[in-house]
Amino acid sequence: MDISVIIPTHNRLKLLERALRSVHVQSRRASEVIVIDDGSTDSTRQKVSSRFPQVQYIWQSNRGVSAARNRGLRAAHGEWLAFLDSDDEWLPQKLQAQQQALQAQPRYKVCHTDEIWIRHGTRVNPGNKHAKSGGAIFRRCLPLCVISPSSVIIHRSVLADVGLFDESLPACEDYDLWLRICAVYPVLLVNQPLIVKYGGHADQLSRRYPAMDRFRIAALEKIIHSGKLSVTDRQAALQVLLEKIGIYLQGAIKRSKHDDVARYRHKHTRYAQLARAACVDGAIDNNAPLVEGRV
Repeated sequence: MDISVIIPTHNRLKLLERALRSVHVQSRRASEVIVIDDGSTDSTRQKVSSRFPQVQYIWQSNRGVSAARNRGLRAAHGEWLAFLDSDDEWLPQKLQAQQQALQAQPRYKVCHTDEIWIRHGTRVNPGNKHAKSGGAIFRRCLPLCVISPSSVIIHRSVLADVGLFDESLPACEDYDLWLRICAVYPVLLVNQPLIVKYGGHADQLSRRYPAMDRFRIAALEKIIHSGKLSVTDRQAALQVLLEKIGIYLQGAIKRSKHDDVARYRHKHTRYAQLARAACVDGAIDNNAPLVEGRV
């Protein structure tokens, strides 16, 4: 099982070193580790070359995390692809546990794990809405991102099928990809916290881009028009899309963003019509059981 690890980074040398050390101490070693430096202006190049000579280092001008991950994907040779954000770290058994789980259940081509959250140096408990699950989880992906990039291993055939990260999205690019994947593929959950996610630092995308729901709206529009969804999944996606448009519209009205108000009112009208038409074809069943895939 060849595993390529892809780590995007931008001016995060100290955090990147922690991430790379966590890859180095894995009980099951990766086949290759690729760092995509998205235009760093610190000493990332020199330090990675001197301290981690086994790592393949690729520099590119600053184009964003999606372009960096996609550059790594194109350079990777492994049959399986793992991501690690440079501000996160893996626990030592992460790759081994996922390899064993995938070998035991070979029908799965996507596998993720539970996680530990650290905010401002303190461990916090994720809310119920962030609970991890496995199986056919598309509808659980609709409200928010429920798969962390740092936790996932994906067979390269999946990305050949659904496409890579959308470089037009400055944020919520992972939400967009999980929607496209989970519309088609079941997901295996290793029900152990095997990654540590750190939050609270100033360069997180959630701080850089307010009103993140506008990017989720774009992702939902794309998947609704993809032709890949079942009737019930499309109906559920339309419901969530209308909710998110409504929330964003309220914010635009409050902030007197008149162009956005007009645009998102038009969207709401259009998708409300689509939702009513979809209900004619079949009742929305949000309570249908989901097939669990976990170990």
